[in-house]
Amino acid sequence: MPNLVDEVGDEREGLLTFLEAQRAGLRRAARGLTDEQVSATPTASSLSIGGLIKHNMEVERNWIVGTLDGRRDELPQRDQSNWADSFRLVEGERLAGVLKAYEAVARETEEIVRALPDLGVTVPLRMPWFPPDTKRSARWILLHLIEEVARHWGHADIIRETLDGKKSFELAES
Repeated sequence: MPNLVDEVGDEREGLLTFLEAQRAGLRRAARGLTDEQVSATPTASSLSIGGLIKHNMEVERNWIVGTLDGRRDELPQRDQSNWADSFRLVEGERLAGVLKAYEAVARETEEIVRALPDLGVTVPLRMPWFPPDTKRSARWILLHLIEEVARHWGHADIIRETLDGKKSFELAES
């Protein structure tokens, strides 16, 4: 079996390639669905495909722009009063807009990561669930994002199968 990292050249490109592969799977889970279907919550959870895409878009932007690039003030502020809105399409939001925003976030991620001197660059984490003075490397952040998107792609697949019996890997991406 070929080594994907060898095929793309180096660790940085390998991690960006794996992240994009996970994003693509998550996007495929929504392929061909209506806005009503991507907002549906047909399983025991309150998750929807559109909400998962939106959540992953926000999470990636928080980690890359807010944490890695240090521009937290540019991000929407989430707290207990609006946290659930990061997991659903709210009034006026449509899948097409969220997908377009996710594409922009992906481009911004690639620009920021490619501009780093190396993946060992560390940044402080200012999140309440991490102990004070915690730092993580760009490498750790990328690996965490790959894990996050992969987990939610699995959730989206379960929701998609519940909606119409299809699996994201069966749906071609255009």
